Amino acid sequence: MSRLTSRVIAAALALSFATAAQAEGRIRIVEQFGVVYLLLNIAQDQQLIEKQGRKNGVDVKVEWTQLSGGSAVNDALLSGAIDIAGAGVGPLLTVWDRTSGKQNVKGVASLGSFPYYLVSNNPKVKSIADLTEKDRIALPAVTVSVQSRILQYAAAKQWGEKDFARLDKFTQTLPHPDATAAVIAGGTEINGHFGNPPFQEQELAGNPNAHIILNSYDVLGGPSSATVLYATEKFRNENPKTYRAFTAALAEAAKYASSNPEGAADAYIRVSKSKVDRNLLLKIIKNPQVQFSVEPQNTYGLSQFLYRVGAIKKQPASWRDYFFDDPVITQGG
Repeated sequence: MSRLTSRVIAAALALSFATAAQAEGRIRIVEQFGVVYLLLNIAQDQQLIEKQGRKNGVDVKVEWTQLSGGSAVNDALLSGAIDIAGAGVGPLLTVWDRTSGKQNVKGVASLGSFPYYLVSNNPKVKSIADLTEKDRIALPAVTVSVQSRILQYAAAKQWGEKDFARLDKFTQTLPHPDATAAVIAGGTEINGHFGNPPFQEQELAGNPNAHIILNSYDVLGGPSSATVLYATEKFRNENPKTYRAFTAALAEAAKYASSNPEGAADAYIRVSKSKVDRNLLLKIIKNPQVQFSVEPQNTYGLSQFLYRVGAIKKQPASWRDYFFDDPVITQGG
């Protein structure tokens, strides 16, 4: 290869890298189903990311996508199809562990703390100890979703950590809307659902046999950030203004949700095109156990459990190991 050709190729590569590093103004966000994504719904409804982008001197084009299950979300993130992933703490810890020293995926922010209920329409099942081969529990992603990980954590507390996977054989991957329809209708092999709001509340209201057999807060020891947002180190580093606009928009959305539940409910209905009963939705948003904060809460215990049982190979020293250090997050857990 001639020296001239080498110089031309080197210049072209340098230009391409410089262009990529300055590729501000575009952010692709994926969310899943439920009120746990309310802060994103508010940001979309009020165009808060675009607003914060203008404050940072950049016009941000926001692209929204919806998927079901942490596995699908993680695949989309690592393939470069999206920039911001919305999923449970379980999928975050899985992808943080697997990309350490490579893509270096870390948490961006929490979407708040919500209690997640494992609902059964089987009158014989009062707790997870009563589950048998005849029971089938729907959840977003078997062994990966935060619901699956919390169920494993509950099993470990019930029967010991050697039996943490004891209930995995009773679980089945199914999107929340489909699982909710099955639990309400009854008469199908799906007689349980470890979901999130508003689906769990719809089940309890829609089927007289539906009842709670497990509350995530009881397993995790109090309010916890079950659903979070995360991204690759590359996107964060190459798009500082866009990233800053996104986190500022989330913080603004959290304040809005806390102070204006009526407006937050309307934003959710508009963006998700949900047919959920508005009074039920307001009851969820106003639930004293629900907290809207971008700062992670009570996630570290689950991370330690996943390390002890070998679900992740790297042991985090604190929650800060798997979250980026950003101004909107001054404390966490």
